[in-house]
Order: sequence, then C-alpha cells, then structure tokens
Amino acid sequence: MEPLQETSDYPQTIEPLAQVNSELAAKKVVTRAKTSSERTRDHLANERTYLAWMRTAIALTGFGVLIARLRYLISPDAPGTGYGWALGLLFAGIGLVTVLLSTQHYFWVLGAIDADTYQPSKRWVILFSLVVMLLGTGVIYVLLTMPTNLKFSMF
Repeated sequence: MEPLQETSDYPQTIEPLAQVNSELAAKKVVTRAKTSSERTRDHLANERTYLAWMRTAIALTGFGVLIARLRYLISPDAPGTGYGWALGLLFAGIGLVTVLLSTQHYFWVLGAIDADTYQPSKRWVILFSLVVMLLGTGVIYVLLTMPTNLKFSMF
C-alpha cells in the first residue's frame, strides 16, 4: 500500500474496500443500518438520561441552597459554623455546571446516534463520581466540626 501525503501529524493509508469487506466477512461481522424503531429507542434513552442529569442538577442546587440557608437557623455566636455557606455555594455551582455539561453531552450523543458513531465514554461518570465524593466529604467535615451544643434560633 502506498501512503497518502500527510495532511496532519499522523500518516494515513487507504485500504481497498474489497479487502476490508473480505476481512469483515471472514470474521463474520454483520453490519446493518439501524431501523427507525431502534433509532427512536436510542433517542428516547438519550432523553431519559438527560432528564436524569437534570434531576441530579436540581437536587445538587437545592441541597446547596439548603446548606447555605441553614446558617440562618444557627445562632451567630455559635463557633465553627462559618463553612456551611461556602459548601452550599459549591453544591449550587456544581449543580449549574451539571446542567451545562449534561446539555452539551445530550446534543453530542444526539449527533452521534444520528451519525451511527456513538461510543460510550467513562470519563464523565468517573469525573462526576469524584465530584460527588468530594462534596460528600465536605458535608461530613462540616458536620463533624460543628459544635454539638448549638443554639438554634427560629426568628
């Protein structure tokens, strides 16, 4: 085979189509176009996943608001209660970032399904799991460093 002229940093070669088809036939790989119902099923699954991410983002934002607002229930002279607002703000911020990233991912998957090139990625699952673990660690830290003899004020 004769290499093509390099148009990028990576050399490229073209294999004859007949050779590729014969290799696929030898491996007994059957390729077929997706039917309309399969494509619809994939799009509906993508929408369900997007809505699940939206629910997660709403929960994170709401939990952040709750944590930030809890400081108003605690007496201002109670020691060690100064980090709750920052943790609440962090939760709310990550909730908003989740909205942006999940929307971007939804449209990326939408295009990949239409082009029939979708390949699942593990990076967002791992990244989001690490972020939630860090947030959980922050909540535990705030709870453990909060004095046990707090005075709550309702008004």
